[in-house]
Parts: sequence; C-alpha cells; structure tokens
Amino acid sequence: MTTALRDQLAAAQIRREDGKSGSRYVLAADGAEAEMTFSRVSPHLVIIDHTEVPDAFRGMGAGLRLAGFAVADAREGGWKITPLCPFFHAQADCHLAWADVIKAR
Repeated sequence: MTTALRDQLAAAQIRREDGKSGSRYVLAADGAEAEMTFSRVSPHLVIIDHTEVPDAFRGMGAGLRLAGFAVADAREGGWKITPLCPFFHAQADCHLAWADVIKAR
C-alpha cells in the first residue's frame, strides 16, 4: 500500500454512472476502479446489490467512501436504499446516522 495511491484515492472524485439495466458509483485511481452497483426500483427506492474493491485499494477506505456517497446521493435525491450487498448492509448497521435513507428490512 503506497502513500501515493492512498493520496490518489483520497483526492479522487466518485462518479455515478446510470445505465439502462443498472447503475453504479465508481471510484477510480491509478488505472483501477472500485464500484458499488445499484438498481432503481422506483423513483423513491434503489437496491444496492454489490460492492467490488480491487486488491490494491483494500484497507484504504474505498468501499466506505462509495457507501457514504450512495447515502449522500439518496438524501439529495429523496430516495431510500435497500441494502442487498453484504458490505453495504454491514456498513448501514454500523452507521446509524444513515437510518434516514435505509429501507427497513
């Protein structure tokens, strides 16, 4: 784990990519990408179903940054999140301040 990569990740902007069959949040640095995929169920509900973090990013908070971005996006967009992704589900359980956008399970 290099300091340069850690600095790149910290400075990298997360982007949302919306597709016809699904969407994702992407955090890219040093030619690699971490992603969190989701599907829109309705104008008021999305399902987060997967998080993928490359080995080079592990332990640097990339997954947590993606999760926090998803929560901020939901708040801004006025929708709830159903967390099917095990990683996001675990983070939602740990971050009680996110409860306003997490759909009750």
